[in-house]
Amino acid sequence: MSYDLLVFDPAAAPKDRAEFLSWWEQQSQWAEQHGYDDPAITTSALRGWFLEMILKFPAMNGPFASDDVPEDEATVTDYSVGSSVIYAGFAWSKMEPAYEEAFSLAAKHRIGFFDASSEKGEVWLPGEGGQLVLLHSG
Repeated sequence: MSYDLLVFDPAAAPKDRAEFLSWWEQQSQWAEQHGYDDPAITTSALRGWFLEMILKFPAMNGPFASDDVPEDEATVTDYSVGSSVIYAGFAWSKMEPAYEEAFSLAAKHRIGFFDASSEKGEVWLPGEGGQLVLLHSG
């Protein structure tokens, strides 16, 4: 198992919690007609997030994966890239730094953030002043 976070295009996701969770369930079927390891197919904001995330949490697979194993192997991350979402599976030992980096970069790139591994399942959207604002939690 992994520690899982999702970033998403805020224009693509429903705002209502039940509708959001249903939308996420549909997204997680990975039924789009493309591979899920290349950020070229997603939005520019999500791609920007990805390209910064892989500096600290390198991609496990896809065109940005490297044969060079990082000094801290636990930072290698499994990314699944859809047209309006990026799902990232981190090692549990990297939960706190992964959350901090992903959240910070989501605010910077003005995209949505979903803590998929949290019991509360918090969903955040970009707000005024470059901050993320809690939309809802369970």
